[in-house]
Amino acid sequence: MKKGLITSILALTFTGLQAQPLPATPKLVVTLTIDQLRTDYMEAFSSLYGEKGFKRLMREGKVFRQAEFPFSGTDRASAIAAIYTGTTPSLNGIVGENWLDINTLRPVSCVDDSNFMGNYTDENSSPSQLLTSTLADELKISTRNKGLVYAIAPFRDAAILGAGHSGDGAFWLNRNTGKWCSTTYYTDFPWWLSQYNDRKSPDYRIKDMVWTPALPFTNYTYLPEWRNEPFKYKLDNDRINKFRRLIASPFINEEINLLTEELLAKSTIGQDDVPDLLSLTYYAGNYNHRSVQECAMEMQDTYVRLDRSIASLLDIIDRKIGLHNVLFCITSTGYADAETTDPDIYRVPGGEFYLNRCATLLNMYLMATYGEGQYVEAYHNQQIYLNHKLIENKQLSLAEIQNKSAEFLVQFSGVNEVYSAHRLLLGPWSPQIELIRNSFHRKRSGDVLINVLPGWTIMQENSTDNRVVRTANIPAPLILLGGGIKAETIRIPISVDRIAPTLASVMRIRAPNASTATPLEW
Repeated sequence: MKKGLITSILALTFTGLQAQPLPATPKLVVTLTIDQLRTDYMEAFSSLYGEKGFKRLMREGKVFRQAEFPFSGTDRASAIAAIYTGTTPSLNGIVGENWLDINTLRPVSCVDDSNFMGNYTDENSSPSQLLTSTLADELKISTRNKGLVYAIAPFRDAAILGAGHSGDGAFWLNRNTGKWCSTTYYTDFPWWLSQYNDRKSPDYRIKDMVWTPALPFTNYTYLPEWRNEPFKYKLDNDRINKFRRLIASPFINEEINLLTEELLAKSTIGQDDVPDLLSLTYYAGNYNHRSVQECAMEMQDTYVRLDRSIASLLDIIDRKIGLHNVLFCITSTGYADAETTDPDIYRVPGGEFYLNRCATLLNMYLMATYGEGQYVEAYHNQQIYLNHKLIENKQLSLAEIQNKSAEFLVQFSGVNEVYSAHRLLLGPWSPQIELIRNSFHRKRSGDVLINVLPGWTIMQENSTDNRVVRTANIPAPLILLGGGIKAETIRIPISVDRIAPTLASVMRIRAPNASTATPLEW
């Protein structure tokens, strides 16, 4: 009797399993990374939205309210690289949008490459400094180059990192001319994009672009506002920086949509059973990189327009390919533009931190300790680079000098903690050190990393754009929408290094080669 019962239960179990086949592989995966998108803003401004954008995503998608980056010092480039590689800067090499080139002692872009010329730009670019495979690369390998990969973004680094090493095309907006551009690293510049540049690119329309609130002035009540009348910006007023202002405004998202529609019309992406990948980037940061205090109404209107752009994108892809054939992955870069200092009337503790003064005093200290010489070779982005050649010639211990430098610098006002490269690579583990260690690459990061206290202002040597340090959490969402995805909201934090293996699992391909995280349930 017992044996028969067990047999029946097993039969029912296996029958149930067989009755639930895996969802079909999507014809197209659309990854929409929204630069600086915040969960708290997305939810707070919800009464301003229509029904077909954010509300649809929240209603029909699998929504993770808190997607966390497993490394510190996130910026746009390092975030996007992490999303597509499924790993951190310590392995993929993208420690930031820029870092200091040890050979020239000058900042370089993460996608600079003098071996490749630009199309419609004088920038020389490629993904050669990205050190691991990406989701796009693995799709190309798994489909023997049949899967199509395109990336469209306002920014050069976002487009190239999204397209990966093997993509068919990466397109971004030229900040000086308003034309869509690319690099000769990828295949020939598409004929249809040349035609688009000749007839429809933003430079033809920017003279008519005037940004005013999309809704009545009285609707914008969620952030403190110092004005009593609506804002108005004519983007063409600044002749020199008009396209930079376009890129740092919500209007750029509509431009991304227009080019996406052109790509869908003029290519075969999403038209067969081999999965394709379309990497898109939107912008949801502060207008013209000003602070939220200066642009509270603009920030709310940015989300209103972002909501409309998302609705428009869903409609464009539904008309061309059908949403049942598409998996959407919408996420954020997980950081926010640095803020200006709070006015003194609020008496928030703080001070001014000067990296150049720290570097000068450190060099004097090392000279007093180890003899004459230029021990500090350079400094950049709160990091100090030591003169390895001098230290080797003097037969000194690099690890000792790194640690001595850290012990000296930690005494400065405004310094919270100092990490030496030796400590990060070989020192003891702790959760905080793990975040710093994951953001550190031994060939691209400095010898000493300085962590400045929250509330202190990092003073720029040759600029008046000084920004205050904030380490408060920026809640960033991850939303999956498509066939076979169960609609639900999950409040438990998840790590963004799980995005790439999850999408790889959906497409039935390998995860990127440095990705060790497990896929999310879908």
